[in-house]
Amino acid sequence: MTSRIGAIVMAALLVLYIVAVTQFAVALIGTGDGIVTTIGVALLVFPVVGAWYIVSELVFVTRGETLVRALGAEGGLPVDDLPRLPSGRIDPVAADAQFPRYREAVEASPDSWRDWLRLGLAYDASGDRSRARWATRKAIALHRAQTRD
Repeated sequence: MTSRIGAIVMAALLVLYIVAVTQFAVALIGTGDGIVTTIGVALLVFPVVGAWYIVSELVFVTRGETLVRALGAEGGLPVDDLPRLPSGRIDPVAADAQFPRYREAVEASPDSWRDWLRLGLAYDASGDRSRARWATRKAIALHRAQTRD
């Protein structure tokens, strides 16, 4: 749930930015000066990229949460029994110690979205967010491919 709230907050901030940039770009285009108009047109690219980013992130979060719920309903989620730091975060040393189990599961069955999702959760517990997102995206792609067949 916290990932959804974070995504919504970031999306709202990005929407505010997109609106401001678009208004500024329109004002620049309206000046009639060649160079300033060109800059205004170039600035219109940012809202398009921003809108694409918002949509792709919200789709990622929604699909990832759907897979986590599905895996949880099957009883396949890893047990969250790792020790915590005083801050409440998972102890990265303990998370790293459990990581090889999930990596080996993916190596044994590379077409299993469940194993890829568990690997993504293990990366996340270790604090490696970029690899967690990569593994989760792989799980989403595998799940979508398997549900199409």
